[in-house]
Order: sequence, then C-alpha cells, then structure tokens
Amino acid sequence: MYVGRFVVVGPQVGGYRVSSRSFPNRVAVARDGKITVGPTEDAPETDNPYISYNAVRETDRGVVVGNGSHVDPIAEKLALGYPARDALAEPLVALDFEKDDYDTPRIAGIVGVDPADPTTRAEGHGAVVGTVRRDALLVEEVTEPTLVATYEKDSPEAFALDSDDAAGVAREVYDHEFEHAVCAAGVTVDDRGVETARYNG
Repeated sequence: MYVGRFVVVGPQVGGYRVSSRSFPNRVAVARDGKITVGPTEDAPETDNPYISYNAVRETDRGVVVGNGSHVDPIAEKLALGYPARDALAEPLVALDFEKDDYDTPRIAGIVGVDPADPTTRAEGHGAVVGTVRRDALLVEEVTEPTLVATYEKDSPEAFALDSDDAAGVAREVYDHEFEHAVCAAGVTVDDRGVETARYNG
C-alpha cells in the first residue's frame, strides 16, 4: 500500500518517513536540533516547494515531527508557550493542505509534551497528532503510538511500534511494508532528554 509521507507519534517516541513516487531523490540530514529533508546532490532540479523542509525540530517543550514547512511555526509556537494542541492546530489551519495536484494533507505531531501542558492529561510525557485535509482538521491527544499519513490513512490510527530508541524507530518506520520508502527519522524523549536519528536507506 502507498500512503505517502507519514508520522507516528506517541508520548515518548515518534517517527517520520518520506515515501515518494514522484521525488525519490531525497535524504534526511541532521543539524542543530533539526532533521531536514532535502534533495540529493544528483536530484533533478525542481521548483516544487514541498520537497525540502525541516521534518523534526526540538524545543524545550517537546519535539515536532511533520511533512512540511508547518513544522517550523509549530515548533516556534510550542517554544513560545502555546498549549501543544494550539501550537499544532494554528499553523495547520493557517497553511492548510498542500496546493498540489493531490490536495496532499499536512501531517504533524508533538512528542514528549510537557506533562504540565493543559491540553494533555499525561502524567509523564504527552503527545499530540494532527492533520489538515481538504475536508477536515483533526488534532488529537494520543497515549500510544499513532499514525497519520498523507494518503489512504489520513485519519489518526493506532500503530504498532516496537523500537524504543531513535535509531531503531527511524529504521523501523523506513522498513515498514508501506511502499516507496525514501528516508526516515526517529525521536525518543525521556527523563534523560531527547534523542533523534535519521536513516537514508
């Protein structure tokens, strides 16, 4: 099954995978608390605005994962003290679904939400996941790993994630049976801090 890009978000673990039939020549690069998706050196030139973006951004209140330029404003609002739900929802509403040939949804989640955040009921770390599609905005607190994808699985649903370290998560979501894997990222958050990893196949 081809589901396009997808995120998996839980209270202490998260993953993101680029799956693409149209733009497979991309890699995930780690830098300064971010994981950025961008074209490989040999990728054909394109003016498509949706192929390069920060897919993972760390803040002191949680880690944002997502499939496009909305990751940055979500992280910025979270860092400013917005409740996690609002930090996720407002940029999704403002930027809306991608204006491409497929009306591709924007998807995102926040891993390791501060337990004092009023929008979660978590005693430990919390998590929030969301998507904006042509027909809906969905934002939910989640207590177990939950997937949302750009196609086919465009509403949050439970997802079995076995790994508990960032490198394992990145590899697990990359290796998942969904078709056309390109690159992936993994995140874990615990009392020792944040760990991120990337996998480019």
